[in-house]
Amino acid sequence: MKESLAAPAPVVLGIDDLRELPRATRIARTSREGIRLLEEYGNRFIDELWLDHDLGDDDTIMPVVALMEEAAFNGQPFHIGTVFVHSANPIGAETVVRSLTHWNYRVQRATV
Repeated sequence: MKESLAAPAPVVLGIDDLRELPRATRIARTSREGIRLLEEYGNRFIDELWLDHDLGDDDTIMPVVALMEEAAFNGQPFHIGTVFVHSANPIGAETVVRSLTHWNYRVQRATV
């Protein structure tokens, strides 16, 4: 008798200072926490990564974007199915989309 193996639960990470992101399996609230979260996942596949541009006070998602760009530049991009950018800041969101698209990450603008 064969045992059926359940498919692993999708990995959905979010970096957002306020939103709950109900689909997220883990949430980081600052760019520093976001960097640690991505580094923790390293080479593992991330099904979805949800990014907010403005993270409170003077913090933004740009240090996380820089980490992702650097990884791609070094030939070791993070393994992410889709990056969703969901920001109330249209200029910031477009900057993130353009930057990550340039490095061949699959990126979409989204609303939460």
